[in-house]
Amino acid sequence: MTNLAEDFEIERMNKVLFIIFHGFDLNNGISKKISYQVNALKRCGNEVHLCYMDEAETKKRMIDENVIADYGCGFLSKILKRIDFSAISRYVKNNHIDIVYIRSNHNANPFTIRMVNQMKKYGAKVVMEIPTYPYDSEYEAQGMSKQIFQDKLFRNHLAKQLDAIVTFSDYEHIFGQRTIRISNGIDFDSVKMKTTINDTSKELNLIGVAEIHEWHGFDRLVKGLADYYSKSQNYIVRFHVVGYFFSAEIENEFKKIVTDNHMEDYVILYGKKHGQELDSLFEKCDFGIGSLGRHRVGIDKIKTLKNREYAARGIPFIYSETDSDFDTKPYVVKAPADETAIDIDSIVTFYKSISISPEEIRDSISSLSWENQMKTVLNSI
Repeated sequence: MTNLAEDFEIERMNKVLFIIFHGFDLNNGISKKISYQVNALKRCGNEVHLCYMDEAETKKRMIDENVIADYGCGFLSKILKRIDFSAISRYVKNNHIDIVYIRSNHNANPFTIRMVNQMKKYGAKVVMEIPTYPYDSEYEAQGMSKQIFQDKLFRNHLAKQLDAIVTFSDYEHIFGQRTIRISNGIDFDSVKMKTTINDTSKELNLIGVAEIHEWHGFDRLVKGLADYYSKSQNYIVRFHVVGYFFSAEIENEFKKIVTDNHMEDYVILYGKKHGQELDSLFEKCDFGIGSLGRHRVGIDKIKTLKNREYAARGIPFIYSETDSDFDTKPYVVKAPADETAIDIDSIVTFYKSISISPEEIRDSISSLSWENQMKTVLNSI
């Protein structure tokens, strides 16, 4: 006789296809985040497969370790990878995929619309995650508006074909489609909590970790340090900057601000660090620097991954956007969303006034695990 409980579990298990339109490399921050989402979906009891591009030799579309389309190399292959999604649709049909989770590459066009329509015809529920919204101003700030001209023409049409749009913002509708509002999550197993309580009686060490864009606003922190050291100080504050700059222009401008203000002794650049090296830097630092310039690209409400990583590390931090998960937390400093220099004295005063342990900070975000966030998506579908 069949066990009814076992039948129910079988019925609950969904086949999920997670689609990205670029490469997948676990040394890359975006790929790590995607792997956390995929693993979370698996922990929720689903069979999950990842579709991505492999461009090491020829341009190949992959699902897990299997090639589903090889476009070769040369000019034609560059076109085909952007317009030929027939292999994905066939996979959805032949493998009876229940849910398709697409990570938007801001590539709405007739070909992505056709792919979604075909997958829905085969019975799949299709949702699309837009990692940052709104995003037009980000492209404008980088002089890349032409890259999303086609997306602007077709994104409303694409949105209508979806079952929902997944967003890390507070918008209830995007491009006319309902949203599933979640937070950027944390894979707690991958983020080591800070264990060293440093002596901060004479100095405070700040840390900012990012692929550095203008919207991180780290220049505001340097200008704040310049103001702070314009007066004689017995208390030392240093800023440890970890990560590559998005462009040579941003890097040169940042370094010029450092040298023009004679902050070389107080701003330390490390480049990209990960693993044990990054853990060691967090052990020596006391306070995190989140985004301080999201207003520069027209974004107010956003739930950045970096805020969650600082909290998982167990350190207090500062940011300037609206983040409903953290705005009222006792270990957070909210900076004004403008171009003023960051008030270093206020950070020092705040840090000295709080008595909260790394464990307490980390425990305060237990609900922000990737498993909980992806459960919200599944339940909404």
